[in-house]
Amino acid sequence: MRIGIFGGSFDPVHHGHLVVAECCREQARLDRVVFVPTAIQPFKQDRPATAGQHRAEMLGLAVGGNPAFEVSTLELDRGGVSYTVETLAALRAMHGLDELLLILGPDALASLPDWREPTRILELARLIAVERDGLDDVAAVVAAPRLAALLGPEGARRVVADKVVVPALGIRASDLRALVEAGKSIRYRTPRAVERFIATHRLYM
Repeated sequence: MRIGIFGGSFDPVHHGHLVVAECCREQARLDRVVFVPTAIQPFKQDRPATAGQHRAEMLGLAVGGNPAFEVSTLELDRGGVSYTVETLAALRAMHGLDELLLILGPDALASLPDWREPTRILELARLIAVERDGLDDVAAVVAAPRLAALLGPEGARRVVADKVVVPALGIRASDLRALVEAGKSIRYRTPRAVERFIATHRLYM
């Protein structure tokens, strides 16, 4: 099986996340996409996230009904700072010979040389680089010297060849949090079930 790994804080999950996952499933021919909410993001330790249980429940509501999507609480259960290399190693042990493909947006891809054990990450999973139509250029991202050195010429060519192009919806989780805090609508930016969950649990208020 080809399994896409989609990590992030998902605080909250929104339609942009779901569109990325579906485009990756289709264009990269994935059998499954696993959403992995982080416990603590290494580069966002100064901003406390919403309780992991709430973020995982919102993800469950968002992906419910899609048999190709699932939620893993692996990082939440492990606790502490969430390092992708540790998550991939655990998933590799769980999934045996299945192919793991790590879904990365352009900013995450550009910062890959600064992640913990990036070379090991490349050994554990193939990369799926996400390019927002009309906004991003994966080829330019991988041409940056440090990332190009990490990937190597063949690796860089493969990342560009395997890129997934998604619609540029312009939805950001930080914007949703700000809208809720201001008492404004987030309708049609996130699934209705997630919107109701946020209201019921008075998140971001």
